[in-house]
Amino acid sequence: MSGHDSKYFSTTKKGEIPELKEELNSQYKDKRKDAVKKVIAAMTVGKDVSSLFTDVVNCMQTENLELKKLVYLYLINYAKSQPDLAILAVNTFVKDSQDPNPLIRALAVRTMGCIRVDKITEYLCDPLQRCLKDDDPYVRKTAAICVAKLFDINAELVEDRGFLDSLKDLISDNNPMVVANAVAALAEIQENSCRPIFEITSHTLSKLLTALNECTEWGQVFILDALSRYKAEDAREAENIVERVTPRLQHANCAVVLSAVKMILLQMELITSTDIVRNLCKKMAPPLVTLLSSEPEIQYVALRNINLIVQKRPTILAHEIKVFFCKYNDPIYVKMEKLEIMIKLASDRNIDQVLLEFKEYATEVDVDFVRKAVRAIGRCAIKLERAAERCISVLLELIKIKVNYVVQEAIIVIKDIFRRYPNTYESIIATLCESLDTLDEPEAKASMIWIIGEYAERIDNADELLESFLESFPEEPAQVQLQLLTATVKLFLKKPTEGPQQMIQAVLNNATVETDNPDLRDRAYIYWRLLSTDPEAAKDVVLAEKPVIGDDSNLLDSALLDELLANIATLSSVYHKPPEAFVTRVKTVSQRTDDEDYPEGSDAGHSETPANGTSGGGASPPTSDATYSVSKKSAPAPASSSPAPASVPDLLGDLIGLDNSAIVPVDQPVAPAGPPLPILLPASAGQGLQISAQLIRHDGQIFYSLTFDNNTQMILDGFMIQFNKNTFGLAAAGPLQVPQLQPGSIANTLLPMVVFQNMSQGPPSSLLQVAVKNNQQPVWYFNDKISMHIFFTEDGRMERASFLETWRSLPDSNEVTRDFPALLINNVEAIPERLAATNMFFIAKRKHANQNVFYFSTKIPRGIPFLIELSTVVGSPGLKCAVKTPNIDMAPLFFEALETLLKE
Repeated sequence: MSGHDSKYFSTTKKGEIPELKEELNSQYKDKRKDAVKKVIAAMTVGKDVSSLFTDVVNCMQTENLELKKLVYLYLINYAKSQPDLAILAVNTFVKDSQDPNPLIRALAVRTMGCIRVDKITEYLCDPLQRCLKDDDPYVRKTAAICVAKLFDINAELVEDRGFLDSLKDLISDNNPMVVANAVAALAEIQENSCRPIFEITSHTLSKLLTALNECTEWGQVFILDALSRYKAEDAREAENIVERVTPRLQHANCAVVLSAVKMILLQMELITSTDIVRNLCKKMAPPLVTLLSSEPEIQYVALRNINLIVQKRPTILAHEIKVFFCKYNDPIYVKMEKLEIMIKLASDRNIDQVLLEFKEYATEVDVDFVRKAVRAIGRCAIKLERAAERCISVLLELIKIKVNYVVQEAIIVIKDIFRRYPNTYESIIATLCESLDTLDEPEAKASMIWIIGEYAERIDNADELLESFLESFPEEPAQVQLQLLTATVKLFLKKPTEGPQQMIQAVLNNATVETDNPDLRDRAYIYWRLLSTDPEAAKDVVLAEKPVIGDDSNLLDSALLDELLANIATLSSVYHKPPEAFVTRVKTVSQRTDDEDYPEGSDAGHSETPANGTSGGGASPPTSDATYSVSKKSAPAPASSSPAPASVPDLLGDLIGLDNSAIVPVDQPVAPAGPPLPILLPASAGQGLQISAQLIRHDGQIFYSLTFDNNTQMILDGFMIQFNKNTFGLAAAGPLQVPQLQPGSIANTLLPMVVFQNMSQGPPSSLLQVAVKNNQQPVWYFNDKISMHIFFTEDGRMERASFLETWRSLPDSNEVTRDFPALLINNVEAIPERLAATNMFFIAKRKHANQNVFYFSTKIPRGIPFLIELSTVVGSPGLKCAVKTPNIDMAPLFFEALETLLKE
């Protein structure tokens, strides 16, 4: 819409929807167009205008391209919630796909692909087939992307109708944009398929390399990413590919540059000529340096990618270290990344420059940056033996400025330097000891204590220094306590005089009797036994020569590094994690044999599960809820297949402050299969979010089984749930665990429940009021019905004698009867079996005149028994139930649940 269209967002005085309805049906074209703009404006700000679906669809029959686009936009948004009405638009779509105007043909096929409704999919095939062979390249390139969307909805249909072959033919198209879109579509389909679909051959390779020079920048990115998966046959072919791709390094678009770098790095693995490799390294340096003059966000992405590149090939930027020097106005995240790269590029040739920079950074105002700079000096000392002395001189200068956090960070890195170069720089210990009083951080204290213990024989007053720490031993963090214990033992072994002897007694006593830390206690007992049985053995263990350390704190495993380099210019290279660690893909498995045809929708869905995501359909243990997200394109797995183990968050780790993104696989019971859950919040009422839910009982635990169906156009996350006070005090046992919900996907979850936590006053009621919210939408309120049978416990079975005794002990005032005139029982033998499934246990059966009389027992939580007598005549309507229970207020709810069970 143009700039003056803001007026369409203003509200009207009387009812907005009736007014819009009237305008949409106006005989004047301009009025109809304005009305559609108002509808789109209302839709944009989140108002529900789905009730105008039929009226908007009637406006499709127009020659006006702008109006047609607006109507199509509305259709994409609401077709999911109004699938039956969306069929009304099909004829217009089919007609528009044959319009003389190529823009309208492309618009029609694009819109049909975006409407994820199965009924429309059937009508999409013929227009799509025509558009793939259209004379106009704009229509062909739009149709190519539409094939990928159709594959997402119905993979089998795409293969049956030969769309994949048509896509592969488009790679030979004479228009480079059509080629680029065909490659993008095939790459997308390949990612969602388990079998090879898009394989680049030497014939395809030349066509893609030719198209590379002529297509748009994003087309080049698609082609380069596809080519990066191609493995050259020999060094000669790799050299030819690199020669054709190298000009892309000069492109203005950062994505093209990074994709070209990725392509060249992968092909360089096959090139044997050292001269060619050296020249390529020289050619890649300038474009990478140029990326660092972009906006900070692009700089950050470039730096994360460069971090990987210099780990594999440091020579590329070995002479460009100055470009990584931090500027005063760089954001902190850019500065931190530059520091990392400077450490990796530091060498004996440039270390003086680097140290000057680091020393400057150590006087900055940002504390985190200063700490990182000081630590960087230490890491350079560990990395470069010949520069270690210069690094230590800089650290000592920094200690002398007496800034507390600088001093503490310097002591931490000096401890590592001592580990790297033992018996070399101990002369500086005296300077370190002057700062003892200022130490207040656990890691700095532990480092200083380690130094004192390790070099106790060279420090005259080592016992006094350690004693100053021992005074606060019980209050110290575990890290400091463990280091104090070991240092005191070292002191005693090196100087077995009276002072250290008293100290060791005090420390061992504190560490074994006064502490509740098992690590500290175990280590203290080991030392105690070693010292009391064989002091020489204790010396061999505690004073053993330690292995020399190296600086590998930020180096990646070579296999992981290769995988990340293959994903340069993607999120993977920014996170420094493989894609499967943070992306869920639902792969379509389409397999057929000659003698067996699978029915439509029988393809099994194979899910790749991320570390911070969830999958599987298992029920959850009481501590958490099991979630699994299902894309609507994937058919359900066959019932006979065994369920994948569900992944649930490690709540214990979360409670004690560990990384709560860790996911712990748990073998969980299978969620009971059954009919679809009742819809409690329809999509029309939830702005496109549909919620289905039902209370269930499984393995002695009550769960709230929920299904979230995202029919909106946005990602939904941050789901939370709350229950109003209710008769049974039902409340959630933990937070609602729902994965990020992509548009057009479904997530199921089992939320464990507790009872008697949230009880309401007044007469018993089966009403359960629920509130659900997420980060993108308002709070949704809906009502559910509590069926009492979910509270029947597994210990409700009684012996006959006990049943009779309990029946007689309860007064007649505790007996309630109810007639069910409409219930017809044709098979009395099925009654005990049906009720046993809900923990109503059969006691006895007798005949009374022409009636069959059954006796059952059950219990609800808190051990409240229900004794039941059922009387019925086979084949005749009518059933009578008598119940005796100490809690007769619950009898109406019991009868309600019983009627539901016997009707099923």
